[in-house]
Amino acid sequence: MMTRTALLTALAAATLLAACEPMPVTEPPAADECGAQAYQGLVGQPRAVLSQMTFPIGTRTIGPDDAVTADFRPDRLNIEYGRNGRIEKVSCY
Repeated sequence: MMTRTALLTALAAATLLAACEPMPVTEPPAADECGAQAYQGLVGQPRAVLSQMTFPIGTRTIGPDDAVTADFRPDRLNIEYGRNGRIEKVSCY
């Protein structure tokens, strides 16, 4: 029969081993679902060029101090610009 200390030690060991199990593999998000690749030429351009263009519905233009939601939407085009007013990143998320 196991002592209380031995039982607690065995439970602790089992818990630690369970924590070491690998995470299930999930499919990566579809690459470029929002079409960001087509807009990579904007990187480095002044943000003023955006006013002359048409983008898909739901596109976000994000400045350095803008608050944005953190929800993952692979179909949403995001255009980020820096403090210098130049476009730094075009991506899907």
